[in-house]
Amino acid sequence: MKEKKSNFSGSIGFVLAAAGSAVGVGNIWRFPYLCAKDGGGLFLIVYLALVLSFGFVLLTTDIAIGRHTKQNALKAFGTLNSKWKFLGYLTFLVPALIMTYYSVIGGWITKYFCTYVVSDGSILSQDSYFTSFITSKFSPIVFMLLFLALTAWVVYRGVEKGIEKFSRFIMPGLILLILGIAIFSLTLSYTDANGTVRTGLQGLKVYLYPDFSSLTVKRFLGVLLDAMSQLFFSLSVSMGIMVTYGSYTKNETSLTKSVNQIEIFDTVVALLAGFMVVPAVYVFSGEAGTKASGAGLMFVTLPKVFEQMRGGTIIGILFFVLVFLAALTSSISIMEAIVSSFMDRFGISRKKSVAICIIISIIMGIPSSLGNGAWAHIKILGMDFLTFFDYISNSVLMPIVALCTCILIGWAAGAKTVTDEVKRNGEKMNREKLYNVMIKYIAPVMLVIILITYSMAQFGFFTM
Repeated sequence: MKEKKSNFSGSIGFVLAAAGSAVGVGNIWRFPYLCAKDGGGLFLIVYLALVLSFGFVLLTTDIAIGRHTKQNALKAFGTLNSKWKFLGYLTFLVPALIMTYYSVIGGWITKYFCTYVVSDGSILSQDSYFTSFITSKFSPIVFMLLFLALTAWVVYRGVEKGIEKFSRFIMPGLILLILGIAIFSLTLSYTDANGTVRTGLQGLKVYLYPDFSSLTVKRFLGVLLDAMSQLFFSLSVSMGIMVTYGSYTKNETSLTKSVNQIEIFDTVVALLAGFMVVPAVYVFSGEAGTKASGAGLMFVTLPKVFEQMRGGTIIGILFFVLVFLAALTSSISIMEAIVSSFMDRFGISRKKSVAICIIISIIMGIPSSLGNGAWAHIKILGMDFLTFFDYISNSVLMPIVALCTCILIGWAAGAKTVTDEVKRNGEKMNREKLYNVMIKYIAPVMLVIILITYSMAQFGFFTM
């Protein structure tokens, strides 16, 4: 028997849930690195400009399609235009693939948090610890299952009682945590063996000061591509998530205000992540340390930083609580997109849909978990399982889905489908002219560039 469709109770619940989806691990381990790598303030300027244009268009489109059709991504595109049903299935593949490895990374984070809680965390700063953990046969799988179970529990409770209630409680706490650690990072000071004093405020300058030295056309294009890709992946667009969340949004909710609030929330968290990470890493590792990114930054560089600072164990606990919550809110939205599709496609209950999603996630997650250890010898296009699933979902499928969505709205269904939905309650769409131009012409070109350059970079034909 098909369950009654759930909804968010109001705009605040929707915004916090959507912001929770957008605020993920990438905000914390990728944004600060890109900013330090791409000239500090120069990257920030480009990124903020793209938030107000490129990000606005993709985010508005996904949410408006969801509310207009009252369908999840699997059915929404076909509802708009029957010839575009394929886009629903293509979109469904994105969260399905991401879930296979995101729960693995969530398990890594859970492991580090637990280790900080039961010890002083010094073992985590050892060079070989992270490698020995992810290459072991059982430990990564156990923590993956724990993270997956927590995600499933929230999704099982439903939209209002589960996702919305969790987001209302967690998101304010996440902001307070990241703000508190960021302020602490700015107060740090360290004198190295050579007598050189480095302070958090000096690290803040590395993060924020625009570096225009040796700025060339090629370098600017590199900064632009980095900012585009970070924004694209940060906002949870083209994954079916925002379409699904949009379908849960009540008609009286202001989409204009909601989109603005989600943009602000996600951008502020990303900026604060830089305030938190870059000054701390700079103080104890110098400017070279700020070039670390991804898993290396999160699980190798930062534990070394925490080990050197006063009160490092407490900061380590708070930091991994923060990262765990960010990962969990994103994981919840990914699973909800999958569960919602199962419920609508097969007419089954939320309970059964969650159970099916867990089984698939475990079966597909085990290769990602063992791909660094027991199954490290198995490669797909030269990549381990986790890297391959990440590449296909993030660098191939998401740009293709976004490109197809732009073509559908810009040229087939018409931009008026989205703009009318945004103005449903007599509201003014302040960036309507920008939207019409971006969705038809500029965004598709940008997405083709992202798709080509990231594919070339993955196989060594282009250096970003």
